[in-house]
Amino acid sequence: MRKDPNEIKVFVTRDIPATGIDLMKNEGFDVRVWPNERPMTPYELIDAGKNVNSMLTLLTDSIDKNFLNQCSHLDIISQFAAGYDNIDVAEATRLVIPIGYAPGAMSDATADVAFGLMIAVSRKMFYLHNSIAKGEWTYFKPKANLGIELKNKTLGVFGLGRIGLEMAIRCKGAYNMKVIYYNRRPNTEAEKILNARLVSFEELLGESDVLSVHSSLNRENTGIFNKNAFARMKSGCIFINTARGGIHNEQDLLDALNAGIIWGAGLDVTNPEPMNANNPLLSMANVAVLPHIGSATVEARNEMSRLAAINIVEFYKHNHIPNIVNPGALTTGKQR
Repeated sequence: MRKDPNEIKVFVTRDIPATGIDLMKNEGFDVRVWPNERPMTPYELIDAGKNVNSMLTLLTDSIDKNFLNQCSHLDIISQFAAGYDNIDVAEATRLVIPIGYAPGAMSDATADVAFGLMIAVSRKMFYLHNSIAKGEWTYFKPKANLGIELKNKTLGVFGLGRIGLEMAIRCKGAYNMKVIYYNRRPNTEAEKILNARLVSFEELLGESDVLSVHSSLNRENTGIFNKNAFARMKSGCIFINTARGGIHNEQDLLDALNAGIIWGAGLDVTNPEPMNANNPLLSMANVAVLPHIGSATVEARNEMSRLAAINIVEFYKHNHIPNIVNPGALTTGKQR
């Protein structure tokens, strides 16, 4: 895809870290950035897309069938995220629009959040912190506010990819936790360095003391952690989700916690997002909720910006996308 860089117009749908924006500008691209803090409406997104050659998008953008058909001229869409469930990839492929993304940039940052949530839930940290603000810290009570220890417990990972592996490494190193996992295919690296064991979904539910979700969201796993799944977990299990809120059924999770079916939950993702301020999960002793901050470090966001931008730069310079979701759209070679 050879074009004069000065003729290439790129629209960035939010004000992301300057790393990627500067990279594209230094290559001569005409880069335009959505000036507002709020996400774009579908109408605004389409209007912007009609006037540029390519777009750098976020998970909050609805890149659906309607958008893609109205902006079918786009050369490339590159995502400022490791996930892309906001994009109709099948339709983009049909229209020969390659989709880039930014995997790996937030593996450490997100694993840190999952690890932190696990510890916070095991010791009821968020709830007890709030109790101090309410003036409820009075005198020592030998049987009050008891948590559970994590040493030598079993970590179950649902989706042992980059982030899941980093979570498992932390759990193994800090607490000598045994690692089991459920994947579409074996993770030989994890099996080699952690002695991790591939198990069925039923075994994952029944054997995990901590069950941490790290998979992408797809049709197969939407709502998979529901009433039936929680019922098959250990009563002392901690459920962690730092992947996508749609993977668990939030009402079923609340019911399982209220009934004591599982010990607790740590969530960096909810369904819907943002979570309602009156959600009862926020006031439970054995629950810790964060506002989807898994990738929220300076290092991770800078790298996400760079990776999303380099996809666009490499596409125009060498007809190559380092991180591509739908390679078929690139090799088809549609004339534009």
